[in-house]
Order: sequence, then structure tokens, then C-alpha cells
Amino acid sequence: MTQQDIHQFHRNPRAPWVELRVSQLSPHCFRLHAHDEYSIGIVDKGGAMFNHANGPEPVGEGSVVLIEPGRWHACNPDQVTNWSYRMLFIQADWVHAQLQTSSVYFPSRALHGGQARAIVDRLCQPLAEDADIDAYSQLVVQALSELGRPSSSAPTTDESDAVNAALQHWHAQPDASTSVESLACAAGMTSSRFIRHFKAATGVTPGTYRLNLRLNGARRLLAQGRGLAEAAHQMGFADQAHMQRAFKTHHSLTPGNYARRSREL
Repeated sequence: MTQQDIHQFHRNPRAPWVELRVSQLSPHCFRLHAHDEYSIGIVDKGGAMFNHANGPEPVGEGSVVLIEPGRWHACNPDQVTNWSYRMLFIQADWVHAQLQTSSVYFPSRALHGGQARAIVDRLCQPLAEDADIDAYSQLVVQALSELGRPSSSAPTTDESDAVNAALQHWHAQPDASTSVESLACAAGMTSSRFIRHFKAATGVTPGTYRLNLRLNGARRLLAQGRGLAEAAHQMGFADQAHMQRAFKTHHSLTPGNYARRSREL
């Protein structure tokens, strides 16, 4: 089975706010990462260890995983065996508009069997070209309402102001070459102190966070039909080869394969 057969991506142009990933008999592992979207997944075969803020937690056939945007996680086979899963990525802005809230959180990030399994199994199906998008939208909203809870943004502290400023800067300009040293200096901190505050707030180092942000941006651009070189340049990678290496490490397939799959849809 080729890499492209193992990992398939399904989108419908009439529902650009959602993407479905179907991975079959995959031996691949993932580094700690975060998505811009709400992620809802189900394990179809095999088992894995789900690492998240309240984990680690074992998941197996029929288990459901629920991840909010920006939550760092990794879900990898607990043994060197193939496993299969489906993951639905739902744009955060669409979710917030539909539920009329600023954010949604999941009280449990893993659920095992029962009603949750039936709900997510129904959600994680490819949309046909003539699918009833309104009906599917209602299904997604209903699922989010049942699995999640509305939430207001957590209050910030004076200690986190420097971190928030860095996040705002990088999200606005993911291609910026701004160094950690300059961000720390602007906040009146030493680099080591800034890194400590950043990791305490996000769970990862500034370098890891920025790379993840750039890879998510590259994935969005490729899904829109942009070329590899253009995506690499817009996201601030040194060159196309740099993006390719990082993309493959994080997504278990090359950006070229992802882009070709996008053009086929």
C-alpha cells in the first residue's frame, strides 16, 4: 500500500469548513503537534497511546478522540503494528459562528464506545458531491453540542502578556523571521526567562510552536491549490526542501502527496 493509499483526505467544495482524513493500516507515528481546527476522530482498528494535557490515555477500536484548536497532542500506535483511524477537522470560526460562542471545550478528550462512537462514526464519512450540506452541517452542530461545552476565553495574567504578544505577532506574520531574542527584549526579559514563560503557557518551546504554526498554514495553502514553493515561501520556510522534511515528519506524508490528493478532489 502506497503512502497516498494509506492517508486519504476528503473535502467537498460546498463545505470548505471541514476536511476528513482517513488513514488505513498506518504504521506512522506523530510528534507532539496542534491543529488550528477542532479535531474529532475515531479509531477503526488497532490501538494507540493518546498523549494530551490530561493523558497519556490508551485508545482502541471504537474510541473517540476530541481535541480543541491549539491543544498539543500526539496519538501513536502503542506497539509497532498497523492501525486505522478517521479524523475530522472543522474550522474554528465556523464552529463559533454556528454555536454563537467564542470557544468550545471538550470535558473528556477520549470516549470509549457507546453513543459517542455512533455519533462520530456518522460524522467521519466522506461527503458525496451531491450531499445535503445543510443536513450535514446540522449533524456537526448537534455533535459538537453533545460532545462539547461552550467556553469563554481564559483570563490572561500580567505574566503572560509577553507570550500573548509573541503569539499575536507570529499568527499575524507566520513568515516573519523575528527571533526569540528580539521578542524577549521587547518584553524586557532575558531569552531564557521568556522561553520558560512561553513553555509554561503553551506546553512547548517557541521554536516548536512556530514550526507547527507554519506547517498548519502550509497545509491550508496546499489545500487551496497553491504550489509547494509558494506555500514554503509564504510560511517562512528556508526553502521547499525544509518544508518537505518538516511536513513529512508532522503529517506522515509529503506535501507533494497531500497537494496531489487535494487536486483530485
